[in-house]
Amino acid sequence: QVQFVESGGGLVQPGGSLRLSCAASGTFFDNYAVAWYRQAPGNQRELVALITPGGNTNYGNSVKGRFTISRDNAKNTVYLQMNNLRFEDTAVYYCMRPVGNYWGQGTQVTVSS
Repeated sequence: QVQFVESGGGLVQPGGSLRLSCAASGTFFDNYAVAWYRQAPGNQRELVALITPGGNTNYGNSVKGRFTISRDNAKNTVYLQMNNLRFEDTAVYYCMRPVGNYWGQGTQVTVSS
């Protein structure tokens, strides 16, 4: 029943921006932390950002200062604003809820010139 659906990925040039969305069904985000992870081919999965129910945020060092995670509880959606994208940001991006270990299907972000 719990399902997360990511969207907003695509092809973007270096220095460009994308906003990813993670819409939840079967649960509300209000009371749970939500995180974005990413995994590139040949790389291990890494934490990108996390937001708590109270709105506190944490970021991976590689994206700090460039990415912003936010939430709209009324829409039951979590966002990841990605600015100043780099080649190394190319990956499949997943949203997930640590409690329950629920994951979305992922959305591909490709940074290429």
